[in-house]
Amino acid sequence: MLKAREAHAKDADQGIARLDPKDMAFHGFEEGEIALLEGKRVYPARLLPCELDDRGQGVILIDRSTRENLDTGIDSKVDLLKASWSQGVSATLVQVVGDALGNCVGGEALLVSFLQGKPLLRGGRVRATLLGNKPCEFIVKQTTPEGIVVIGPETSILIEKGPGAKTGASRKTKVSYEDIGGLGPQIKRIREMVEIPLRYPEVFRKLGIEPPKGVLLYGPPGSGKTALARAVANETDAFFTSISGPEIIGKYYGESEARLRAVFEEAGKNAPAILFIDEIDAIAPKREEMGGEKQVERRVVAQLLALMDGLESRGKVIVMAATNIPNALDPALRRPGRFDREISVPIPNRQGRLEILQIHSRGMPLAADVDLAGLAARTHGFVGADLEALAKEAAMNALRRLLPVLDLKSGELPDEEIERLQVTSEDFEEALKEVEPSALREVYLEVPEVGWEDIGGLAAVKETLRQSVEWPLWNEDLYRQLDTRPPRGILLHGRAGSGKTLLVKALARESGLNFIFVQGPTLLSRYIGEGEKGLRQAFRFARQSAPSILCLDGIDSLFPNRKPFERDTVAERLIAQFSSEMSGILDMRGVTVIGTALRPDAIDPRVIGAGRFEIQVALPDPDEAERLEILQVHTRRKPVSSTVCLASIAEKTPGLNGAELENLCRVAAEEALKAQVESGKREALVEIGPDHFEEALRRFTTESV
Repeated sequence: MLKAREAHAKDADQGIARLDPKDMAFHGFEEGEIALLEGKRVYPARLLPCELDDRGQGVILIDRSTRENLDTGIDSKVDLLKASWSQGVSATLVQVVGDALGNCVGGEALLVSFLQGKPLLRGGRVRATLLGNKPCEFIVKQTTPEGIVVIGPETSILIEKGPGAKTGASRKTKVSYEDIGGLGPQIKRIREMVEIPLRYPEVFRKLGIEPPKGVLLYGPPGSGKTALARAVANETDAFFTSISGPEIIGKYYGESEARLRAVFEEAGKNAPAILFIDEIDAIAPKREEMGGEKQVERRVVAQLLALMDGLESRGKVIVMAATNIPNALDPALRRPGRFDREISVPIPNRQGRLEILQIHSRGMPLAADVDLAGLAARTHGFVGADLEALAKEAAMNALRRLLPVLDLKSGELPDEEIERLQVTSEDFEEALKEVEPSALREVYLEVPEVGWEDIGGLAAVKETLRQSVEWPLWNEDLYRQLDTRPPRGILLHGRAGSGKTLLVKALARESGLNFIFVQGPTLLSRYIGEGEKGLRQAFRFARQSAPSILCLDGIDSLFPNRKPFERDTVAERLIAQFSSEMSGILDMRGVTVIGTALRPDAIDPRVIGAGRFEIQVALPDPDEAERLEILQVHTRRKPVSSTVCLASIAEKTPGLNGAELENLCRVAAEEALKAQVESGKREALVEIGPDHFEEALRRFTTESV
């Protein structure tokens, strides 16, 4: 017997079960073989090996559809039985959830392509997500032949419309853990705090402790807070009711409190239950900040506190709430006995974005050129809702290619067109032009296009940055073993054009971190509190998008070093705010702050201290070999004549830094352009020759003199 565990997001709705190869061999099965899984009921699945991290635990990873077909839950026991199966000739599916797929052009053909290789059994439930649409659920009405059948390309699929499948309107499908990507740690914590108390309350009675009564989820919009609450409710088979904060507010006296009491009463009558309050900050802001005109909000907060206090036992009712701004909530709600736990739902990292893209592209016929891992690396700052919109937009781009051959009157489409329908890399590229990261629109979130190969020289500086930023990211276990932490801040200093900002951008791209760029002078304001507010906001977004790099460009203008009698109040307030953010009062895990400056002695010493900019790196002028590398970088896409000797130019340019060498190449190109135009041979191929570089060097020498 094996213990059932939730499947990975990529395996959902695929009709497969993953287990340890040793367990597979022990039960007498081979990889890829179809077995009959036995819980309270039996249902077939294709056996595949699990990942290394899941081996040796006696578990079998199955998705929610399979668990429903087995009538079993997570942590329940599942056995493996031998099965005989046949290639499917035909199958009739009754759609019970989702928009009526049978009315869609080519719906059956798309479903056949999705179900290929999957085993079906009469009475089983099948879930499919096609072309980024909402999931559809079917019940297998009959198959030919009888028994277990495997869907092949020649299998005929007939879709019948059930009571839950309606055109233009659909019931919501059940959200499972496999439908949520990038939130593995959060799901684990929620299961411990919510699922276990609801399913196994006797454990807490045995220990003599009260289970958690409330969980507060906070994070940017679209990060998956509501979906997470629904998944927990579905996995526990608990009653789920939700209400949005603004929906509670009524215009009549006492109406708001009555609505709130009614929601709690409904949850209590249907226990075990999960009561979810979305946008709780709308009904429970800080009371001390409410004026006399907000008496309704004051009463609602008081009513919510009374209901959360458990003056009347809530029984097996757990309250979950979500907010984007946890610090705006009344502090009385955030104490034990009310919201016992607070869980951050952050912006997903690269691996999380990959999982989410895999979820929302499950039913898509992806072309071979689609690189989901590459898309995940490029979508910095995207939350789950953004990535879902990206996948849907790519699918719509693929559908638009069918419009010329689509007969809108008859609704008929040749089968060969359906078979050729694919979502390509170009479709995703077009979608990226339309979808922007919603969580970070208020701050300058840059997707760097610069890599290490675009920076000549500075090898030692590059290695220092790798060790300080990339190593902690990929070697967390080693840092825990050594009981040490990575540096919180890095200061890059050097004269203008030495490559400070370029290095930070390349580091962000190569490490796959979210990159937040803030120019120091933009935070300066003549209005009291505006500069501190901008600084707080930058750090808040950095924490939300962790792991991330927050680049403060030109901090010598932001925190100037002045004598005590010269210090102004604006700079003093900014320094105090910066010190507060960096000193660990707020959670800075996963955030690396990198500052750039011309000279470190121009920065207030209080900013450069322990717990702040702990590593300082000087960027010197490049030597001759490094100047040659820089020239090669800036000329690799230019039509440079083979007679040009870049080594000679590097020898003649001592004292020039990266930006100045780039400008030298630009001036040489301008000289080549000028000569081409003056010759009147505009159609001839243009080349940058030695004379053009000599003229550029002459101009540089003249200007410097």
